[in-house]
Amino acid sequence: MAARQMGYGVHVYSPDEASPAGQVASYEMVGEYEDLDALAEFCQHIDVLTFEFENVPVVATNRAESIVPVHPSGHVLHTTQHRLREKTFLQANGFPVTACLAYPDAIPVGFPFPAVLKTAGFGYDGKGQVRVASATELLAAHAFLEFQPCVLEAWVGFERELSMVACRGFDGAFAHYGLFENSHSKHILDLTKTHPDVPGRTLVNAEAITRGIFEALEIVGTACVEFFLKPGGELLVNEIAPRPHNSGHLTIEAAPASQFEQQLRAICGLPLGDSTLRTAAAMANLLGELWEPNSPKWPSLLEFPGVHLHLYGKQEARPGRKMGHITSLGNDSESAAVQVIRARQSLIS
Repeated sequence: MAARQMGYGVHVYSPDEASPAGQVASYEMVGEYEDLDALAEFCQHIDVLTFEFENVPVVATNRAESIVPVHPSGHVLHTTQHRLREKTFLQANGFPVTACLAYPDAIPVGFPFPAVLKTAGFGYDGKGQVRVASATELLAAHAFLEFQPCVLEAWVGFERELSMVACRGFDGAFAHYGLFENSHSKHILDLTKTHPDVPGRTLVNAEAITRGIFEALEIVGTACVEFFLKPGGELLVNEIAPRPHNSGHLTIEAAPASQFEQQLRAICGLPLGDSTLRTAAAMANLLGELWEPNSPKWPSLLEFPGVHLHLYGKQEARPGRKMGHITSLGNDSESAAVQVIRARQSLIS
């Protein structure tokens, strides 16, 4: 939608017909990501390609890159879609991460428990993760994860989860929206608010780490770095999302140039826009549970001043599925968060 607003045509390649992006695109081509001939035909009709989520096979981006520019690059996708490659990259470049090792390739002698066993690839929203209290629980956890290659990560006793959504252009220009504070429910992002109460050095450190990651990976486009904030102010990088991020959705209303417009500007070689937040804001996700047993009461929500509704056009509501989000603007992030939670509650009360 940001692209259409700025006069660009958009073509979408998706395994599903009438995908959310396809509903507003100029053209939608339905095909599997592994159908490299179909993907090559699709690439003949576009000037630049980007991806909407990480679970795109690298063979697809490699094929696309032989025909058209891809941003962020297939190298970025290859690194960040696989937890072990991502953690190895972060460790090798000196970015702060929790202790981790490849499992079952490495034997966790003396490893600090409790820990989390995570599938190395294709995990999100808490999927593919099992908490283990000791080495004796590893085998059962690995069996639960169907003996896939995994990463064993030491448990982080964090105080809060934070994220920084940022963008980098072809010329190395860098812009970010500050830190966001995120709250999760059942491992799925539930609430994001701007302007978390953290020391100034935490913001400076987060910006330095995020910029460093963008430069080391040579990211062109919008991406998000997720952090754990430990008691005492230490930041650990949890993961990198190489795309516009759920926690950045509130920038649609709260910033002059949203994370989506920044993505467009970066991949098209335009100057980056203004990422200074105009106001405090909070965002709440709308999951499929809200559609059970009856559809949400949309008029009730829309009575709340300063609340903005975004529905994604997904064809089927399922528990845990992100169907949309709502954003509330306010004088401070706490009042915006209270407002957005009250507005969401009105959908079912």
